[in-house]
Amino acid sequence: MATPSHNLRCIVVTPERALLDEPADSITLPMFDGELGVLSGRAPLIGRLGFGDLRFRSGGQVHHLYVDGGFVQIRNNVVTVLTSRAMKPEEISAPAAEQALASAQAAQKKAVGPEAQKAQLVAQDKARAQIRVSNQPV
Repeated sequence: MATPSHNLRCIVVTPERALLDEPADSITLPMFDGELGVLSGRAPLIGRLGFGDLRFRSGGQVHHLYVDGGFVQIRNNVVTVLTSRAMKPEEISAPAAEQALASAQAAQKKAVGPEAQKAQLVAQDKARAQIRVSNQPV
């Protein structure tokens, strides 16, 4: 079996910092309407990110980041993620995410109207995604 050549480059940028600039064999992005897997040679694309687990495989390891929406550009085997917030698993406080989940669940019970209900469901989903990423090995 041939060894991967790291033909992709994964770049993640937030307003505060450039969080990641690493070679990768494959990248899985949480898009607004599902997940997108990216391999070397992917056609150019600009897309809207959702929130959740950005995974990239490098060698035999899978790495995880939590991203909170934004945009992705794929061009010439470079995947550039622009997001308002991104966190590595070790940067996520699982107890804080669990507290955010509990708060959103309590707020949903008191929410009036479909928009308020939807906002609390999204907050719950974001907290669950952070908990999942925080539980990944570093």
